Amino acid sequence: MALRKVAVMGNPILREVAAPVPLKEIASERIQTLIGDMVETMFEYDGRGLAAPQIHESLQVVVMLWDFDAGKEAYLKVLINPEIEFLTQKTSTYAEGCLSVPGLTGDVSRPNHIRVKAYNEKGEKTEFEAQGFAATVIQHECDHLIGKLYLDRMKDLKRLGFSKEYGRFLAQETTRNPRPEGD
Repeated sequence: MALRKVAVMGNPILREVAAPVPLKEIASERIQTLIGDMVETMFEYDGRGLAAPQIHESLQVVVMLWDFDAGKEAYLKVLINPEIEFLTQKTSTYAEGCLSVPGLTGDVSRPNHIRVKAYNEKGEKTEFEAQGFAATVIQHECDHLIGKLYLDRMKDLKRLGFSKEYGRFLAQETTRNPRPEGD
């Protein structure tokens, strides 16, 4: 495993649609090394999740720290070729930051209940539902696979700030206290 350089906003790889990983290649040394490098890089930069395009690999691979199950220990979740289905039109707003947009935090409204279909690191099909902040994290990481950054999803750029200032002034209204929207 190796620590990889994180692409930041302005790098064209972050605006590309990532290629799906052929199923027969999931077990390959190349993809397994990529997953290991992504995990190491995510932890090094204190990330919650990381998508392959963020480390200059235009492939549909996401890794994330999964600690959304109450009372259960955190574990790593790997999603390869993920597909998201929105199960509600209701949204919640959470503060989002990104390793590819360093130093900024902003409020993003996203559907708050989704179903995810993907393959795991062993090439096995996986399907699950996620709600609330977990749904936000998945959507954020999967956006990287279609060339989007969280800034593209923001409705109000007045809710964007440098992370330190966001924490001092804007977080009082949003952080970890989502604003439900929609019906």
